[in-house]
Amino acid sequence: QVRLVESGGGLVQPGGSLRLSCAASGSFFRLNDIGWYRQAPGKQRELVAGISSGGGTNYADSVKGRFTISRDNAKNTVYLQMNSLKPEDTGVYWCNTLSFFMPWGQGTQVTVSS
Repeated sequence: QVRLVESGGGLVQPGGSLRLSCAASGSFFRLNDIGWYRQAPGKQRELVAGISSGGGTNYADSVKGRFTISRDNAKNTVYLQMNSLKPEDTGVYWCNTLSFFMPWGQGTQVTVSS
């Protein structure tokens, strides 16, 4: 089984930036469409950004213009660059596939607060 490991979260002030990383086995991200998901306190888990094996991307309306998803196949890593962060971005962030779900890991906590 492939294990997905998220990292890069932390505490940041409004307007700040964070870069999240998702690591997996060698060819997993090259062969699958990958998304970043998040769950805010008291809310449902939602897809915030996705990247296809062909390189196409999509974003939730709430993060368009602020978040960028990318992949580095050589490093077996998918990234989520988050800029102009808002308190509403606070939550736990996970990576997973878009077509099926691997077991959910612990995710990485993002807290946006002054």
